[in-house]
Order: sequence, then C-alpha cells, then structure tokens
Amino acid sequence: MKSLRKALEKDAYASHLGIELLAVEAGYARARMAVQAFHGNMHGMVHGGAMYSLADFAFQAASNSHGVLAVAVQAGITYLKAPRAKVLYAEATEVSRTRRLATYSIRVTEEGDALVALFQGTVYRMPDKGVSPGQKGDQETR
Repeated sequence: MKSLRKALEKDAYASHLGIELLAVEAGYARARMAVQAFHGNMHGMVHGGAMYSLADFAFQAASNSHGVLAVAVQAGITYLKAPRAKVLYAEATEVSRTRRLATYSIRVTEEGDALVALFQGTVYRMPDKGVSPGQKGDQETR
C-alpha cells in the first residue's frame, strides 16, 4: 500500500485540483476535495468535471489497491444535486472483482454525508503488471 500511496501522491492532476487521499485499503478508498473558486462553473456551482475528477481519483485508488495495474474501461456519473458545502468526499467500494475485470461504486458526498453524485466504473486488470515498476501483482484467479 505504501507504493500505491506514493504513486497517488504524484498524481499531478489530482494535486492541481486539491484532491487528498484520506484512506486506501484493499478494494476501498476515500478522498476529499476542498471546493475552491476555480472548481466553479458558469452557474456558480461546483463544476461536474470537478466532482467527476474527485470520484475518478477514489476509483483509481481503490481499483489499484490490490497491487495489480488497473485501467478504466468504463466510467459514468449521475449528479443528484448541486453541492452547497465547501468540502466534498468520494468513497469508492469494490462491487465485483475477477482476474481481469473489477467494478466499483463511488459515492460523492458533502459534509453531513449528503449524497450529491453516484459514480460507477469498471477497470481492466493486468495481473502480470504491478501498480509500479518492479511490484508484483496479486495471484487471484477467479
């Protein structure tokens, strides 16, 4: 997990957006983003792309948490309401994992755990490749 945390800390895009990793463990991740003026859209609300990026970062962390390189093959988000809080959270949970595919559900919430968006994504897993150079992947064979 240490090498994954280090790799995620080097994510320049997430860093630029102010996204922070709060937790990561096998099949799970939690991240936060303090809403800034540059996260706004033309309506003065949090831009959907900012919320998508927060969810996608948690998705990336959770899906790579098994030590196997995982890349997105499908992702989508449903926006439920415009957030009002100054801090947003994304919590990714593994729904299904096989040797080659894994699916995750990500809840985007604001303070008080109010749900603002639901994201779902599927990754293609490459068991012969670790998350970072020299790291071996898991040996799951479902």
